[in-house]
Amino acid sequence: MKKLLAGLLPAMVLIAACGGGGNSAQPDEAKEVTLTLNWYPYGEHAPFYYGLKQGIYEKHGIKLKIQAGQGSGKTVQATGAGQTDFGWADTSSLATAVETGVPVKSIGVFLQTTPASVQFFSEKNIKKPEDLKGKSVATTAGDALTKTFPAFLKQNGMQESDVSIQNIDPSGKMAAVISGRTDVLLGFASDQGPTIKEKAGKDVGYLRFSEFGLNYFSNGLLTSKSMLQKDPELVKKMVAATQEAWTAAEKAPDAAAESMKGAAEQLPSPTVVLEQFKTTLTLLHTDATKGKAPGVNSADDWKKTIDTFQKTGIIKQASEPGAYWEESVAPKG
Repeated sequence: MKKLLAGLLPAMVLIAACGGGGNSAQPDEAKEVTLTLNWYPYGEHAPFYYGLKQGIYEKHGIKLKIQAGQGSGKTVQATGAGQTDFGWADTSSLATAVETGVPVKSIGVFLQTTPASVQFFSEKNIKKPEDLKGKSVATTAGDALTKTFPAFLKQNGMQESDVSIQNIDPSGKMAAVISGRTDVLLGFASDQGPTIKEKAGKDVGYLRFSEFGLNYFSNGLLTSKSMLQKDPELVKKMVAATQEAWTAAEKAPDAAAESMKGAAEQLPSPTVVLEQFKTTLTLLHTDATKGKAPGVNSADDWKKTIDTFQKTGIIKQASEPGAYWEESVAPKG
């Protein structure tokens, strides 16, 4: 396994694949493969751990090791540099990296409905975007949510001057809302909300971008162009195993969430992990992919996402889907 460059990735969480059933590949046949997440493990990542516990990856000849990430941007960079075999990251970070020449491609977006949302305590009585007028918003300067938020406001007849933007470090946004320093935060519905609810003991409400006219691809599987060229068969095995793991986890959400026990010191409580994963399951499809297996993408959805990224300034120039997505190895069916 290649050595990680100092400073690029955080301390890792390594989980070796557990033994599978009688159809599993023998240990000497399985190839050691690294997957770097977008962040420290949380409920969204349950299918990977469930796939390990069920022996799905080993059945496909993969001895999977999961590494914690520290933001999608760093995961994309590490993947392109060959410091990890595969990555799990946000499509906006992928698109930005591709535009700057990072040799990386998506091999299937699994979260096809964005979890991007405005989050707040339900007692704020915020029901629609217009209710945000005069409210303070915790954001992180430069991230994809901050770049797409103005488009969300515009889509709903508002402008940035209608709210008070407070730039806060990612780790401090939840504390800002809990303490009352800000009224709302920008985050993923599958991440912060359940944690805020548990810590504060109060219900959390959401304005999901996708429910108010703005949707685009979120997290998915990616690899380097080098990996695609030198070992396309391994890529296909990883894609097949991941699709199978997500399909299995979708059918058994409680067991999938339970499989994350002990994944990391930073792992949220079991209750939060389960709620995070159940929310994640609502993000797997668009109208074009309903009824299809997890990870199956539509070229038209890619075009819409790329167009949104260009309009919101995430990328300067839009390219064809093939510049970002390797359809030849992506999930089918």
